[in-house]
Amino acid sequence: MQITLEQIDLLKKRANVGYREAKEALEKCNGDIVEALAYLEEQNRIKPEGGSIKNSSFFSKIKRIISKLNKINVIMAKKDKTILNIPSTVAIVIAIIAMPFTIAALVAALILGCKVRLENHNGEGYDINNKIEKFTDTVNSVTNKITDELKK
Repeated sequence: MQITLEQIDLLKKRANVGYREAKEALEKCNGDIVEALAYLEEQNRIKPEGGSIKNSSFFSKIKRIISKLNKINVIMAKKDKTILNIPSTVAIVIAIIAMPFTIAALVAALILGCKVRLENHNGEGYDINNKIEKFTDTVNSVTNKITDELKK
């Protein structure tokens, strides 16, 4: 039986092998693609798609998460003046690397009346902003009460 380039291409794509391996498998299996796939599988010659750990499903999920996080900005503002506007991935990295400093800076910003919100690149907010605003309002209320008590 004559082995065609189309058969070799199909087996090459399906099994993620080279042309030579695909041709040899087809020759051994008389041009039967299903048999050639089974043969390559028995020989443990079928390579995972992508051929490397960089293209594994775990890393592709991580890439998708990072891509989504890059589209979300963390914005800190005071009286409609933006103080900080960074991608959420940068905010997460800073928070992990400098956790105590990040917590202290966030508490100080909230005490000073700054508002924190999350927005996408179109300027649209997220549902969590309502919860962040309630928390910020609570911190501001407590701060105002403490300031009033200290003034007395």
